[in-house]
Amino acid sequence: MTIAFQEIQETIRMIQMEKLDIRTVTMGISLRDCIDRDQENMRSLVYEKITSYGAALTTTADKVATEYGIPIVNKRISITPVAELLGNSTKEDAIALAKTLDKAAADINVDFIGGFSALIHKGVTKGDKVLLDALPEALSQTERVCGSVSAATTKTGINMDGVKQLGEIIKKASELTASQNGIACAKFVVFCNPAEDNPFMAGAFHGAGEQEVVLNVGVSGPGVVLHALRRYPEADLGEVSDIIKRTAFKITRAGEVVGREVAERLKVPFGIMDLSLAPTNALNDSVAEILEEIGLERVGTHGTIAALALMNDAVKKGGAMASSYVGGLSGAFIPVSEDNGMIKGIEDKSLTLSKLEAMTCVCSVGLDMIAINGNSSAASISGLIADEMAIGMINKKTTAVRVIPVAGKKEGEMVEFGGLLGRAPVIDLNPFSSDKFVNRGGRIPAPLQALIN
Repeated sequence: MTIAFQEIQETIRMIQMEKLDIRTVTMGISLRDCIDRDQENMRSLVYEKITSYGAALTTTADKVATEYGIPIVNKRISITPVAELLGNSTKEDAIALAKTLDKAAADINVDFIGGFSALIHKGVTKGDKVLLDALPEALSQTERVCGSVSAATTKTGINMDGVKQLGEIIKKASELTASQNGIACAKFVVFCNPAEDNPFMAGAFHGAGEQEVVLNVGVSGPGVVLHALRRYPEADLGEVSDIIKRTAFKITRAGEVVGREVAERLKVPFGIMDLSLAPTNALNDSVAEILEEIGLERVGTHGTIAALALMNDAVKKGGAMASSYVGGLSGAFIPVSEDNGMIKGIEDKSLTLSKLEAMTCVCSVGLDMIAINGNSSAASISGLIADEMAIGMINKKTTAVRVIPVAGKKEGEMVEFGGLLGRAPVIDLNPFSSDKFVNRGGRIPAPLQALIN
């Protein structure tokens, strides 16, 4: 196959000037064969399996990135939801296992390890209970361990007893890392309809339907899309969609080529391409700026949801044509702390928490990396989670909540999280109480699918 000189130039431009990168290569590993009543032996088996399969992940990814000239920013591991291993464990055992995971991730030099997770959308097992009890300490006493909990699905409804406890867990995790601006909460996400093959953190885990080991890939590309649109300032919205679609095709194709090469060298199966647009704090690498280039004066104003829906659909159409296997979350991320345009929208008061919540109806993945007042009650956080779970449940899509209560900060104050996690202005939650609603407990029934309107 010959590659036209123009295509080579275009790829070089996308990498050097438009921030194209592979955001993550994530190796999924099943730990089901590590389950053991002897906790020390189980930890040993878990460490051995992760470090064995993942030993060459970072060096191989770096080598391929250098050879192909496309940066691979993060190397990550996702594992079987840890709650499945904890049926005969104590809270202390679970915390010790989290520390083992952290050590394994550090020893093979991966950025994060995801899967300190539980699926409780219909109820709680012994292992789930142990994991939930251990979550605040496990996340606050480790650096690279990420956790997630599935609290709702379209087919089962919303586990409101679980949602109540998750608000309390987030509050406690924030308090345990108050001196670090509640950083433990940045490693934890609550899901409705989670994806079993998601390569992105904090929500990655290796699902029950996955094979023994697999490599999943997530690309970035807001900067490439933004620059493409700037070359056509007079395009109508149909043409805008087509520009984004064609650009997403190129971004995804580059990611698939690199991902398959990494998988082949590691001798593991290639899994999926996640088509999500993942922003960073780098200049011109913002989803919000794409929406503004489409025609909004500032993200959050009227028309924002329509523009986001257009962009999200076009990314999926273009990306799906470029990959054999599409999976993960596959949409546009709108994390506040990781997107300069979102931050500016909040500072200019064009973007509010309510608008962000509305935007999650048409994109991936949910209320993401939002700093909230540290005085927010656990019940208010649970109410916020319940709202987002309902959006995902009714719309048959993945939604999530990753909020960070920050002690001692007031609305509008900027909080630094560092690295890819970025920075975010603090937002106040609604001052009126959700306590009675949250304390009712029970399970909100699944919606009637035949009469969706």
